[in-house]
Amino acid sequence: MARHESTPTLTTWSLVTAHTADRGSFCAALGEDGIREVPALRGYPGAFEALQDWAALAPGLRAYDPREAAPVRGARLLAPVRYPRTVLCSGANYRDHLAEMTGDGATRVRPFFFLKPPTTTVIGPDDPIVIPADESQKVDWEAELAVVIGRAGRDIPTDRAAAHIAGYTIVNDISARGPHHRADAFAEPFAWDWLASKGQDTFCPTGPGVTPAWLVPDPHDLPIRLTVNGHEEQVSNTREMIQSVPELIAAASTLITLQPGDILATGTPAGVGLPRDRFLHPGDTVEITIGHLGRLRNPVTARETATGTARETAHGSARDTAQGASR
Repeated sequence: MARHESTPTLTTWSLVTAHTADRGSFCAALGEDGIREVPALRGYPGAFEALQDWAALAPGLRAYDPREAAPVRGARLLAPVRYPRTVLCSGANYRDHLAEMTGDGATRVRPFFFLKPPTTTVIGPDDPIVIPADESQKVDWEAELAVVIGRAGRDIPTDRAAAHIAGYTIVNDISARGPHHRADAFAEPFAWDWLASKGQDTFCPTGPGVTPAWLVPDPHDLPIRLTVNGHEEQVSNTREMIQSVPELIAAASTLITLQPGDILATGTPAGVGLPRDRFLHPGDTVEITIGHLGRLRNPVTARETATGTARETAHGSARDTAQGASR
């Protein structure tokens, strides 16, 4: 497996949604030494709410230094953006991934997008990825850099796309490969079931936070690493992107109005499980790091079907008590 070296970038901080029993959910910052208070965001129950005022808040946050802020004791991290209006994902956007799937990594693929249901797929650090017990579902991983929108826009020119970015986070585009292609489709347009593949509950782990755009000078030079139970599966770099971040924003905005808090995942590199017939199982732990954006770790559990209560147990209560992810 080829390794991509990149100039190390100092860890800075990311905007997180934290939770304590006495305060409920609130905005905070995650830095190298843990969770810290952000006085300028006091009163905001989470990052989603703060992102609605991002244009006004961002200038003051540029001078924020978590080392000078009070620590937050006993807090847990939730999904940083609870919940975006839209989770938009870009498919087939890495040269090395195209090469492993088709044998040709030189093709200039036009932007291709699909959606994930935001309130049921999005989970946070250490929330469980709940997968069907049926192994024929073939549940796979996909480490992705994701853009978080901070300013609304439609038909955004590529050269103005940067002004619409609040920051970046990590997404794991969990995918059930088994039901993706339907053998029982009555016509070719119905042969691919994107909802069954990409839209099942808990299939969009995100986090640990939203790193502001000014702390990510070049989103196209970030090392990506995904492990399953400590074993490296994806090792690449965002340099492998076919469409750049501004190009993806411009293309997406011709289809829908992008709004503050929306998440746009930019595609995954080589190393997914499908080509090697390697998939997730209950008891596994998936961990992703992308540059200095932090670490997103999630355990894998089986979905209970007898009582119908697994959705609430795994996604409802767990999302509010998710363990904090370390840097």
